[in-house]
Amino acid sequence: MFLAVVLFSIMEFSKISEDSERYLLNTYNRLPVALRKGRGIRVWASDGREYLDFVSGIATNVLGHCHPKVVIAIQKQAQRLIHVSNYYHIEEQIKLAKLLVANSFADKTFFCNSGAEANEAAIKLARKYAKEHYSQSKFKIITALNSFHGRTMATLSATGQEKFHKGFEPLLSGFSYVPYDDFDALSAAVDKETCAIMLEPIQGEGGIRIPSADYMKKVRELCDANEIILIFDEVQTGMGRTGCLFAYEHFGIKPDIMTLAKGLGGGVPIGSMLTTNKFASAFQPGNHASTFGGNPLVCAAAVATIETILEDGFILDNCRRMGEYLVSKLNLLKSYHPEQIAEVRGKGLIAGMELTRDGLPIVKACLEKGLLINCTAGNVLRFTPPLIVEENEIDKLIDILDEVIGK
Repeated sequence: MFLAVVLFSIMEFSKISEDSERYLLNTYNRLPVALRKGRGIRVWASDGREYLDFVSGIATNVLGHCHPKVVIAIQKQAQRLIHVSNYYHIEEQIKLAKLLVANSFADKTFFCNSGAEANEAAIKLARKYAKEHYSQSKFKIITALNSFHGRTMATLSATGQEKFHKGFEPLLSGFSYVPYDDFDALSAAVDKETCAIMLEPIQGEGGIRIPSADYMKKVRELCDANEIILIFDEVQTGMGRTGCLFAYEHFGIKPDIMTLAKGLGGGVPIGSMLTTNKFASAFQPGNHASTFGGNPLVCAAAVATIETILEDGFILDNCRRMGEYLVSKLNLLKSYHPEQIAEVRGKGLIAGMELTRDGLPIVKACLEKGLLINCTAGNVLRFTPPLIVEENEIDKLIDILDEVIGK
């Protein structure tokens, strides 16, 4: 009987894999597993095998998989109203906007479907405001090397990684890149045509790079002195990921524009571009739009997500405590394998372990042992578990990594 179940599972996955290759564009290096169910920090594959998920949709499922409050909010809203046009007032969208404004620096928000779209909106708003209020010649945007801002043509142009540019040239003009956390290089790149500086508070795709303590404060002062708009891309760091609701809170400054996505909807696709009344004034009807952006269904899920994060402080407190625990355990692992592990970096529950070797074989070996992790920048293992992760689950992660790296 057991053998029959195993054979059926193998045949079933083989069909899934075959259909995937046949019908889907080859835009991902997919791992050999089909995930079917998730609860909390655990997911189950089509063959019934259980995995610990330290990827969480790449920092998306902040409350874990299928959190009851998010599921119930989606169910109730799906029975009531799924989608209407933004030509009409949408109560759930307004409620979500009020929550975001009440808990951030912003006065207004625009809703879309993804981080790339949120960054696209930020780029457009910055250029339009600068032309109308500063100078018609202001259009340039400075970003950082190894940054990642999306895959639309504008956000690809903003992304400071050549490997993503190849084959899509010519890129949108007006973007330049400087080393991250190098204030002198950034200051030297500013000229009279610079309208905005766009940065990730912590570089995610670039290898979990955390800036020095005073870097962002200096950037804020530079922007204020030169009529430059400061954009923070918090697509990955927002929604409690770093231990604060938004990562900018760690630096004692406020951006002019902030973008969110990933964790905002607790697993459903929604993005947001937030700003103050001053900069929001540059957008008028017809300047920008999104058909599905901020529809009732996704906003209901996002409201449930934010309310749960803020409810009693447990989620953010747990993120801070478990983040410290995770980094301490990763550093302990580094002491066991000094020739394999170069550095550990982290803030809250976004952490990276830089290897002295290619990270993909480690990812595949962990998969075989029931652990889902991710590799970025070629050799940095990225850990973005749900904010509800517990010590025993981190211990399991470390045990598996220790075994895999030690081979």
